[in-house]
Amino acid sequence: MKIVFFSESQVSGKIPRDFSNARTEYAWMMALDAPHYNINNIPSQLEKFDLGIVIIPKNNPNINLDLFRSCCDKVAVMQEGPNWFFQDYSVEQQFYYYNTVVSADWVYCHNKSDVSYYLGLGCKDVRVMRSLMITDGLVPRSKWVDGTMIGGNFCSWYGGFDSYMVAREMGLPISAPSMGRKQEQEDSIEDINYLPYMSWRDWIKTLGQYSIGVHLMRTHAAGTFAMNCGFHGIPCVGYKGLDTQEILHPLTTVDVGDLDEAVRVVEKLKDEKFYRLCNETIAKRFEQNYTEKAWKQNWLEVGESV
Repeated sequence: MKIVFFSESQVSGKIPRDFSNARTEYAWMMALDAPHYNINNIPSQLEKFDLGIVIIPKNNPNINLDLFRSCCDKVAVMQEGPNWFFQDYSVEQQFYYYNTVVSADWVYCHNKSDVSYYLGLGCKDVRVMRSLMITDGLVPRSKWVDGTMIGGNFCSWYGGFDSYMVAREMGLPISAPSMGRKQEQEDSIEDINYLPYMSWRDWIKTLGQYSIGVHLMRTHAAGTFAMNCGFHGIPCVGYKGLDTQEILHPLTTVDVGDLDEAVRVVEKLKDEKFYRLCNETIAKRFEQNYTEKAWKQNWLEVGESV
């Protein structure tokens, strides 16, 4: 089965497995041995593919899927961001986006909780494409350290304030990544060490230096923070509704908005026996669900028929 991806990325052709910025969308391309082309710069003499997967740009939803049908027998749309993101567009663009996704042969979404949304929206076929990380050249952490990593900055998108308040209960040094929605005043928070902007591979290596992850993000999308923590066996406190969180971290997952329970979970993680139980559970579940081999098996089970 020949597959091709289209998105706003400027990367063209096959993605090398040592790609420094191998986020989930690139990991999919690697695992499926699928080339990628910019959504607005499709080669005129492109070969024929069985399936084209279109990642609609967040900032430019006016995409006509007919452009891809000339080179693809089937065209699927891949969810980009939370399922409700398009409702911040203009009214005209909201209807355009709706007409686009319902016209796709099927829709790939991030989480089981997204399936019923897109079906209710009118999409005729909805399938979950699990998040993935290609771990070539990466080494999981092998020793304990004392530090908590929160998963996002201080805005409603990431819920950084909530993560910070819960992380403080652990009593360990707190670090956070610097992301696009970071506010300037965050640097004045004395007990957070903000990491510099870095490549994906450097991020994975840096994350392995920490012992706890806290990511109380209400915006449910690919869930890569919980997955990245899972690679290292790091317990992550996060919300239900996100597949990576629920599958990899069942002992540290709480209801959305339940900060009280999140604090209790953090208190439990101070107990070495509970921490090791979490660590062992995560390692087993990552092997079963999020290795490249497990991902490919799930891809086949979800259905790749064209």
